[in-house]
Amino acid sequence: MTETWAQFEPLLRSAIFFGVLLLMMMWEWAAPRRQRCCSVLQRWSNNLALVFLNSALLRVLMPMSAVAWAHWVQLNGFGLFNHVHFPDWIKVIGAVMIMDMVIYWQHRLFHRIPIFWRLHRVHHVDQDIDVTTGARFHSIEILLSMLIKFAVILVLGCDPFAVFLFEVILNAMAMFNHGNVRIPLGLDKILRNVFVTPDMHRVHHSRIVKETNSNYGFNLSFWDRIFGSYIAQPAMGHDDMQIGVKGFDDKNQTQSLHRLLWLPFKK
Repeated sequence: MTETWAQFEPLLRSAIFFGVLLLMMMWEWAAPRRQRCCSVLQRWSNNLALVFLNSALLRVLMPMSAVAWAHWVQLNGFGLFNHVHFPDWIKVIGAVMIMDMVIYWQHRLFHRIPIFWRLHRVHHVDQDIDVTTGARFHSIEILLSMLIKFAVILVLGCDPFAVFLFEVILNAMAMFNHGNVRIPLGLDKILRNVFVTPDMHRVHHSRIVKETNSNYGFNLSFWDRIFGSYIAQPAMGHDDMQIGVKGFDDKNQTQSLHRLLWLPFKK
């Protein structure tokens, strides 16, 4: 397996990322859920610039990818899954689900701990929510997230393919559930029994603090139900709800790349 998919891993990840990004942009154009309030060109150019900046920083500061790290961990026999005798498919599914739960709790803590919220609010001050919001995170938060992921891989001894699968799913689902797309309510109700849908996650971007502190999941929706953070619908409805963070109404401040990078350091 290592000699087949692993050598093409960066290419596969890039192809899937840009493929999902393009599909979601087309879906948003064809069936938008909400009217936009900000310039698409300004938002997309700055959000995507932040994505490319983060990718470049990760490559420089952490030249070993999460998949390569998982290979090293596995070769050296570290981690729980390298010392238990389960079928490989159970180890892969287990690793993906545990990493998804860790992401849920990481997200929740980044809302609750003030110093981390300063970083994470770069994601939340976006006054529109669409596919590009799903990849808009401050560079320091991206680095911290990668360190947490490395720690989880080390403790669990995740199979490299499980790490690859999780990262692909996480990136795709983040773009999907931030999408400004209309899904029939009946279908949404069925899907959100297992997965985080755009209508479910949009509640999390409400300016109402109670709603902001809910629906932390990215992939699987039942973590919010299990841990008591689920809110089904926004109080003001999806058409009238306000997106963003109170006190951050200046579009130049919330959509300009250099100001987004400086945002965590502002009082």
